[in-house]
Amino acid sequence: MPDDWFQENHTPYAGLTLAVGERLHDQHSAYQHIEVLQTLEYGRMLVLDGFVMLTERDEFVYHEMLVHPALLTHPEPRRVLIIGGGDGGSVREVLRHETVERVELVEIDEEVVKTCRRYFPALTRGLDDARVSLHCKDGFDYLDDHPDAYDVILVDSIDPVGEAAKLFTTSFYRKVKAALKNGGSAVFQTESPFYNPEVVAQVSRRLRMLFANVAPYLAHIPTYPSGLWSFTFASQTVDPLTSELHAKPALLAELKYLNPGVCKAAFALPNYIRAHLAK
Repeated sequence: MPDDWFQENHTPYAGLTLAVGERLHDQHSAYQHIEVLQTLEYGRMLVLDGFVMLTERDEFVYHEMLVHPALLTHPEPRRVLIIGGGDGGSVREVLRHETVERVELVEIDEEVVKTCRRYFPALTRGLDDARVSLHCKDGFDYLDDHPDAYDVILVDSIDPVGEAAKLFTTSFYRKVKAALKNGGSAVFQTESPFYNPEVVAQVSRRLRMLFANVAPYLAHIPTYPSGLWSFTFASQTVDPLTSELHAKPALLAELKYLNPGVCKAAFALPNYIRAHLAK
């Protein structure tokens, strides 16, 4: 048996345990505790304040599902904003779309970016693309200076605690709406619908006060709490349940998780989640 184990508690009685081969990085930034662990099952793993952010083995699911439903349902996404996502995975996926001319990544913690550049070079290589600009600022405030600017906004936030809690508020969603161009869409990560269905429901309620089309959707991410994760799509004009996908075969062939069938099925919600949303 391995001598070193990582454990993340998802409830007082359940969690995730992974065997660790080596602890590669341990640092306290101005905002959080940053760790990189070499796990025996999932490869390198980024941990912030004790919570798994990504692993080399399953990060593709999260990043593909955060990015592509919004970009594939937009006829010509040119300018994209990513709030959070200092690991670079969302940037990598956005850059697969040849219509994209500019990507702005707003990550509050510069140390996360530096750490991921060192330990996850395959994830961060897109940060050096000429179309990408990196801003180490607070995304909540950044939106104030960019009205009517983006075709797609992706909120790649951590859990709704501490500094990130304001990224789950109605005031933040108003800022997102104001920063979107006509015909634009936004996607938010919205936690585990099994352990935190109230987060999914609350986000949906708040977004429905502002957007005509709001649709939660799901993906299977093994190292995230319960293995089931949710995202929420919001747009004034685009309905992801009926919109066609503007996807070239070459782009879809690059993906490891998402395909047209998965994209459509992801919006079909189990009854227990629908019940929470209906409350």
